[in-house]
Amino acid sequence: MGIYLNQVGYLTGARKVATVTEAGTYQVLDAQTKQVVCMASAKAKGFDAAAGEDAYVVDFTVLSKPGTYVMVGRGGQKSHPFEVSDKPYVKLHRDLQKALYFQRCGCELLPEHAGVYTHKACHTKPVILVEDYIAGTIKPQTFDMCGGWHDAGDFGRYSTAAAVALAHILYAYEFFPESFTDSLQIPESGNGMPDILNECLYELEWLIKMQREDGGVYHKLTAFNHAPFLMPEEDQDPFMLYPVSSMAVADYAAIMALASNVYAEYRPEFAKKALENAKKAWTWLERNPYVGFHNPKGSNTGEYDDVCDKDERFWAACEMAKVDPENAEKYIETAKKLFAEVSGIDFGWTDVSALGSMAVMTADEGVFSDQFTAKVSATVFAEADRLLEIQKQSGYGVAMLPEDYVWGSNMVGCNRGMLFILCAMGSEGAKVEEYKEAALAQLHYLLGRNAIDYSYVTGNGEHAFKNPHNRPTACDGIEDPMPGWVSGGPFKTPVDEIAVKMIPKGTAPMKCFIDHVDSYSTNEITIYWNSPAIFMTAFFMK
Repeated sequence: MGIYLNQVGYLTGARKVATVTEAGTYQVLDAQTKQVVCMASAKAKGFDAAAGEDAYVVDFTVLSKPGTYVMVGRGGQKSHPFEVSDKPYVKLHRDLQKALYFQRCGCELLPEHAGVYTHKACHTKPVILVEDYIAGTIKPQTFDMCGGWHDAGDFGRYSTAAAVALAHILYAYEFFPESFTDSLQIPESGNGMPDILNECLYELEWLIKMQREDGGVYHKLTAFNHAPFLMPEEDQDPFMLYPVSSMAVADYAAIMALASNVYAEYRPEFAKKALENAKKAWTWLERNPYVGFHNPKGSNTGEYDDVCDKDERFWAACEMAKVDPENAEKYIETAKKLFAEVSGIDFGWTDVSALGSMAVMTADEGVFSDQFTAKVSATVFAEADRLLEIQKQSGYGVAMLPEDYVWGSNMVGCNRGMLFILCAMGSEGAKVEEYKEAALAQLHYLLGRNAIDYSYVTGNGEHAFKNPHNRPTACDGIEDPMPGWVSGGPFKTPVDEIAVKMIPKGTAPMKCFIDHVDSYSTNEITIYWNSPAIFMTAFFMK
């Protein structure tokens, strides 16, 4: 028997549900006094294909008094403790943001900012072009590319991934600034700018370096092959710039346009430079068709390959129209043409079309025509309503079908939470609450209301995963991982050796997970799995 619920907590005024695997009456006890505060019967939800078993739902929304509680079944089985509060996600929200600081490259992480998770400056040497590395050029051209965030459990830095993660966070700040007032205890704290913008600026200033004079943007900055497991400062492999891709250029144009608006109040000179660079990137896009990317033979670092750049160009056009009014007409015409050709509505790095749609739907009045805005909105709401039906049918409240448990499935759930929030922001009446509840259900899943009883955020929840595929975490000699990292989560067809060995064939998709440092296909971390979670918690913090 299992009792699966949000191990961090529930908002006092929101619906509160848990998933259990047996029928019966369940009690909720005050964790301190052990007194019963409410009781509820489990209602059958039917067979949940993603979990591979019958599911029952216990609704205890009647509980609204702040406190810490546990749920108990008829056989004495207990849930993990959980909080009911007006602000249950304060620590979670801060941890999700602070985790980005721990990914900083090129600077020393000092005890006053990093606590016990310190390390020396890493990857500070000049880099070369991968073409020169392959050719063995004796005196290759060198570039200063110090800075930015390590993308994931490896030490690479990738333009498309960076742009998408930054977009999630900058939009979260733009929509919910009141959720970003706390200090993150980073080196820039107290400089007059919100710390989340300080942290994002560290990544943006690196990303600016990735643009060539002709406006093109290098696809990635990595070594030729992934480093073995060691601390960042111990990695002495040469890093190199890989060729320009049109996806990188378009994503760069979009995020620099967005950043130029967000930073105008705090860093006007940076905002001006960001807009100038966005225009250079757009000019490159006008002159060049699709340019794909694949690793050269022998290189095994992340590819972030994409067979289509229309969604990236669509997003760029929408962002440019908002910040370059003199040329808005050409951007809007491009956006209209590309919107008709874009398939899917998503916030991931492969499909960024939802970011373009978000730009349109939240733009100031008059930027886009009412007709185009309505067309974009209708498409977004149709997708949200499709996912809403999936969410309602799920025994765990997650808007995912069995086939959606892909590599990084927790990103899928979080991105869909973002979509529900976007629609809640653009709705009225009962529909607002329906979308909000659906978004909150994605957060509940992430934090423990899932078939294997894991909170997929380190340091948050009694049964949070502890062994992420992340080199510093594995090599720093500290038992507990840095708090705030989101795991990739269940992958229906895991490919790493340990997961293939430990997860039996035929395991239900939601259960295809192993909390092991070597399981890169189910348990890696990355900046763009944290960023949609930051967006969600920002919404529920306000």
